[in-house]
Amino acid sequence: MNINDIAKQTGEWLKGEGPEADIVISSRVRIARNIKGYPFYHWAGKKEKAEVLSAVKEAVSDSKYMKGSMFVRIADMDDVDRLFLVERHLMSREHAAPDEAKALAVDEKEIISIMINEEDHIRAHAIQSGFNLVDTWHIVDALDDELSNKIDYWYSERWGYLTACPTNIGTGLRGSVMVHLPALVITNQIARVLQAVTKLGIAARGLYGEGSEASGNFFQISNQVTLGRSEEEIIDNIEKLINQVIGRERSAREYLLTNSKSAVSDRAWRAYGTLKSARIITSDETIRLLSLIRLGVDMGIITDINRKTLNELFIFTQPAHLQKIEGKKFSSTERDMKRADLIREKLKVS
Repeated sequence: MNINDIAKQTGEWLKGEGPEADIVISSRVRIARNIKGYPFYHWAGKKEKAEVLSAVKEAVSDSKYMKGSMFVRIADMDDVDRLFLVERHLMSREHAAPDEAKALAVDEKEIISIMINEEDHIRAHAIQSGFNLVDTWHIVDALDDELSNKIDYWYSERWGYLTACPTNIGTGLRGSVMVHLPALVITNQIARVLQAVTKLGIAARGLYGEGSEASGNFFQISNQVTLGRSEEEIIDNIEKLINQVIGRERSAREYLLTNSKSAVSDRAWRAYGTLKSARIITSDETIRLLSLIRLGVDMGIITDINRKTLNELFIFTQPAHLQKIEGKKFSSTERDMKRADLIREKLKVS
């Protein structure tokens, strides 16, 4: 498998299926690990980084979960390919910085990806569609068991897994759920909800996680601390909180259907009409309009488009995806035109 193969398929998490899929886009679990005997990435020398890369590559090649996977060095890719993998949620923006010792492994279904020599030697994560946090954690846990049979991790009986960032010490586990909360935004409740989430030691970030702003009413909600809690406790705490957030969003949607259905319907159909007729459109406007259409679909207002198509449009209309699809680089204006063309094609209008 290679990057061009990924560009031609729909990732597992984009399918719009699974529990609570009308609100929860995806569930992701990530672990951070470091190889015993080697300095953390930012303190390691060139030779040490290369040895870490070689050890992890060998362990990944022996993993049954990673059979047929793609393995690529970050420095061997051009700017478009690196951004493409970030947009696809297969690696972080930080990992996209070229370095001979950085690499990425991705399984055939795009469920598992492993960043090598990011902030930590190993950052492995699994991502699935819908509210599937427990199942996603089980995948990462099984992968971790495989890798630990080949690699000796830095581990302390007192502190747990040792990581480059103090907030990851302990289990090294970060559970993250991407949610779509347009009704809470429309009813002006989102600030209060996110404030309550933060007070419970949970972080709420934008579409691309840490360092990104909320866009299109999408938020990533994840634990901030891993020390002093078991994996089960972390996952359970996030699940309980997400269930509360889902409940608040459902209540807000019910309120809108009862009290403002005409206004919500007008906003959703106007967004649909704009996307079906636009000849030039930016990625920011696209995400904002797709969010309103998705709300209309999930509330039963718009019935002639499915959730999977909308999910694909959220990703395929991003700058690097547009260029991968066309197989060439575009200027900003050209991307805006190609984006509009793709949207009209997906919505089956001429």
